[in-house]
Amino acid sequence: MYSEKDLIHGGDIYTHRDLKPGQKLLDFSANLNPLGMPESVKQAAISAISASGAYPDPLCRELREAISQNEGVPAGQIVCGNGAADLLYRLVWAVKPENGLVLAPTFAEYELALQNAGAETEILPLSPEKGFAPDESVLDAVKPGVSLVFFCNPNNPTGLTAGREYLCRLAEKCREAEALLVIDECFLSFVENGAEKSMVPALSRFENLLILKAFTKLYAMAGLRLGYLLCGSEKLAGGIAASGQAWSVSTPAQAAGVAALSEKDYASKTRGYVRENRAFLQKELEEAGAQVFPSEANYLFFRWQDGNLPEELLKHGILIRSCKNYHSLDETYYRIAVRTAEENRAFAAALRQIAGQKG
Repeated sequence: MYSEKDLIHGGDIYTHRDLKPGQKLLDFSANLNPLGMPESVKQAAISAISASGAYPDPLCRELREAISQNEGVPAGQIVCGNGAADLLYRLVWAVKPENGLVLAPTFAEYELALQNAGAETEILPLSPEKGFAPDESVLDAVKPGVSLVFFCNPNNPTGLTAGREYLCRLAEKCREAEALLVIDECFLSFVENGAEKSMVPALSRFENLLILKAFTKLYAMAGLRLGYLLCGSEKLAGGIAASGQAWSVSTPAQAAGVAALSEKDYASKTRGYVRENRAFLQKELEEAGAQVFPSEANYLFFRWQDGNLPEELLKHGILIRSCKNYHSLDETYYRIAVRTAEENRAFAAALRQIAGQKG
């Protein structure tokens, strides 16, 4: 039977909801916007309930057109799905790669999607001595025979980014090897000057390029499930769209996505808030004795002296992400989201108490 023991991601607020009377669970394990879902997005989803007696538009026409206008990519090269993870599986099933190249550590669903489709997976460990930053070894690993390459930018769990020049070199290497390159930009909207690192402008140059994005993180829409793929060719997009179920995006999710794309200042406001509160959390972690890796995203990756931190924090009603199930990591590595200033202070107070007990 599938149970909570099989869950491998953050955001499981259901297993640990039975706390002390009156105690609220603070979820630092899921990297969602601390500002929450914009009111316009919430109201759009609510209003769409009345139209949910009919099937949703299987082609997501209004939503794809809104994405097209926002991204500058033809609507025919856009595929919408029930979150980014749904699109990963549909992509792999559509192209049926013999194998795939996945960095480590990184988002687990890349490898799982490949395995689900019967593809072999090559794991390329990133160097802890270099802070798990991508380097020339990634480019060197792309050789003839590689079918599909996944690259998370910024990477999860490290929060590190690669620049567009580096990624264009990677895309060229993939083209020479006749491999597809999937760039996951789901967290790039949280990065200062993230638009300068996006590979969207390179789509017209590389037909083998796919860019994965999601509304989930920036607009705090995890429960609505909405993501999209930008594809280097309309043919590739059509194949991926045809590989999944016809109604993968609900009517409320489509309406919420259209409303989210109309938000003008939300992303920049979010980046400022995240920058300030990430600095606060980093300082608190370091003062408590953690080794904190530099992050550009809305989460922090760090190392603690032992593997009991999740259990200790849960006593304070705080849920964090253990990274022990990532390739190349052990039980001393953790990731926390940047939350609201009030929640971050609560985390810092609990951490100081735990660190004092250790001392």
